[in-house]
Amino acid sequence: MAITKPMEPFDPDQMQDDEDKEADLEIEIVNPDAVSMETDDGSIVIDFTGDITDELLGPDHESNLAEFMDDQELQILSSELIEEFESDRESRKDWARAYVKGLDLLGLKIEERQQPWAGASGVFHPLLTESVVRFQAQAMGELFPASGPVRTKIMGKLSTEKYKQSQRVETEMNYLLTEEMVEYREETEQMLFKLPLAGSAFKKVYYDPINERPAAMFVPAEDFVVAYGSSDLGTCERYTHVMKKTSNEVLELQVNGFYRDVELPEPSPDRTDIEDKYDELDGESAVMEDDDRHTILEVHANLDLGGEHSDPDGLALPYVVTIDKSSSTVLSIRRNWYSEDEKKKKRLHFVHYKYLPGLGFYGTGLIHLIGGLAKSATSILRQLVDAGTLSNLPAGLKARGMRIKGDDSPLMPGEFRDVDVPGGAIRDAITFIPYKEPSGVLYQLLGNIVEEGRRIGSVADIQVGDMNAQAPVGTTLALMERSMKVMSGVQSRMHAAMKRELRLLAKVIHDYMPAEYAYEMEGEHNRTEDFDGRVDVIPVSDPNAATMAQRIMQYQSALQLAQQAPQLYDMGKLHRQMLEVLGIQDADDIIKLPDEIKPKDPVTENMSILKQEPVKAFAYQDHKAHIQTHMAAAQDPKILEMIGQSPFASAIQAAMSSHITEHVAMEYRSQIQLKLGVELPDPDAPLPEDVEFELSKLVAEASQKVTQGNLQEAQQAEAQRQAEDPLTQIQQRELSIKEQELQHKMEMDQAKLELDKMKAETNSDIQEMRIKSEDKRAGAQVGARLATELDKSQRTEKLAGARLGLEIAKELNLDDREILKAEEKKNGRD
Repeated sequence: MAITKPMEPFDPDQMQDDEDKEADLEIEIVNPDAVSMETDDGSIVIDFTGDITDELLGPDHESNLAEFMDDQELQILSSELIEEFESDRESRKDWARAYVKGLDLLGLKIEERQQPWAGASGVFHPLLTESVVRFQAQAMGELFPASGPVRTKIMGKLSTEKYKQSQRVETEMNYLLTEEMVEYREETEQMLFKLPLAGSAFKKVYYDPINERPAAMFVPAEDFVVAYGSSDLGTCERYTHVMKKTSNEVLELQVNGFYRDVELPEPSPDRTDIEDKYDELDGESAVMEDDDRHTILEVHANLDLGGEHSDPDGLALPYVVTIDKSSSTVLSIRRNWYSEDEKKKKRLHFVHYKYLPGLGFYGTGLIHLIGGLAKSATSILRQLVDAGTLSNLPAGLKARGMRIKGDDSPLMPGEFRDVDVPGGAIRDAITFIPYKEPSGVLYQLLGNIVEEGRRIGSVADIQVGDMNAQAPVGTTLALMERSMKVMSGVQSRMHAAMKRELRLLAKVIHDYMPAEYAYEMEGEHNRTEDFDGRVDVIPVSDPNAATMAQRIMQYQSALQLAQQAPQLYDMGKLHRQMLEVLGIQDADDIIKLPDEIKPKDPVTENMSILKQEPVKAFAYQDHKAHIQTHMAAAQDPKILEMIGQSPFASAIQAAMSSHITEHVAMEYRSQIQLKLGVELPDPDAPLPEDVEFELSKLVAEASQKVTQGNLQEAQQAEAQRQAEDPLTQIQQRELSIKEQELQHKMEMDQAKLELDKMKAETNSDIQEMRIKSEDKRAGAQVGARLATELDKSQRTEKLAGARLGLEIAKELNLDDREILKAEEKKNGRD
């Protein structure tokens, strides 16, 4: 149904005035806790004070449910739980009685004996005490080194982001345990002292609302009571933590809102035999009127609270109920499962440390293992001391009438006293009781008992002097392992228990600590996101070796094996772990592992190799350029000369060759990828069978192409190399010279032919000239004869003929000169 409204005219100026008035309006929130809610009938309830919000909405998951239950229900619940607690504690009374008796064997209190005589030996054999002290010192050194007890392990695929996250988690937890949680080390030391005695000890990991940080409290076995028939904490139906808190401590938790705000009456004393024995050994005594501590029972049990807290299926759900025992007042009831857990599984806040697994819930300690041997050793030791005392200061009988001045005090060394003897010699008036010397058999029996006790308690010393110095490391390691077998098992159980404790601590940090770190870091990081479970936290202890000596022997064996086949081992990692076992600081800086080496340019890599520093090739580098630079350095005569003078020449050359080979391998991979057109899978990642099968076919074809290309390049390089070979160059020059000589010879022959032709032509001309000259000469001779044969009468004609002969002779001489010049010219050409 539409509702129409007539349109009314409006004034824009008036509208602007109204907006100005609205702009001046101020809204003040009086109570931010005020809540308005719509009920089922459509009405609205407004809570201006916030007091009835919880009543209307119900308690949230982390609320104290005791605030929402009436007193009668709480009283019934507390009575039932206290009664069950008393029943659980009564079921283990024999265990408590044996534990109290075993504490006497520690010898922490000097015993003044009056039997068999006043001042008899009250010494205790330190067999049990020695075992406890050695275990405590050894375990503390393994579980809590100076650098911190936590290391990390990445779950799933490794990446740079996860690695950095793991480093932040490790740093944060070690910082908390060594700096912030100042009581953690003391609590752990106390736990490790009582653990071997009782066989069981507990750690409670929780968030401390007073200090606003995680806490890990040591809970001795006598303060942790479990239901009869329980086997472990995960399946235990009910267990109770007995706490002692002063009135002020209870009040702090009430003010903080953790406990219900109720008035508690004056506490009534609740002492146990174990507490009395502790006070006796410590030399303390409880003053009842001054002991204002409340006995608080924190019961972790599966309960059906009924009403709105009941499970739809009628199952008992896990809750934590805190009760003041003396007044039976319930202080808190809290759900013991995560809000997002639909199955509502019980959360564990305790970690059970066991020395040795027992027949029931509690573990077996040294009191149960060697308590009888320690008692026997103490008895025999006292007998030997008393026998020596009686042998050195014997007692006896004297005659009644014999009087010794000052007979009520013993004789001092060098002192002589007056004796009144009624008659006869003094030795006739005194008879000594024949006490025997301390028995050698008894002393030998004591040694056997102590040896057995130490063997069972794993505190027997390995006599290094009795071992063969030339024996293989494996033999020595086998002897050590045999003697430390029991302790190795105990150490392994300690490692597993502490792993569970650190996981609980990491979960508390994730759930309750703020997201910001307490110290400055590089970049912006969220603590809650870092503790998301992708990084596992584990102890730094080694579950496979109980002592440093055992680990050193193990690494020495590994180093001996590595010398036989060094190509199979990561020598850098092996040597670094050896340094860490030896306790040497900054082992990471001393030995660099391949994963920690940063990329470098080829020149810097050459410098690192010459300085014998580790280098590494990376897939994205220009491998050809690196190979060329390294090969140039390897062939440099100056570098070769300097390396040849170094005692580490072979190591440097081997490192250079190995690094070049690494680049060659990566270059080959790059060529295969180039032929395929895609990148190959990560070499460290596992390949499925079908993927590997198909990839092998593709790689085979690509490898053939790469090989053919490399062969062509090799042939070209060989040809170029041969061309650059000095011998080849000499041969080529000789061929060139021969070719030049042949060409010159051919040119000379051609010139000679031309010259011969010219000579032939010249000779022809000369011959012709000679013929002409001879003809003229013959004519001259004829003329001369004619002249001589003329008649004297014809002298005139004869003179004319003579003149003609002379002219002809001159002409012949000119012809001869021309012939000589022609021959000289010819000879000059030749």
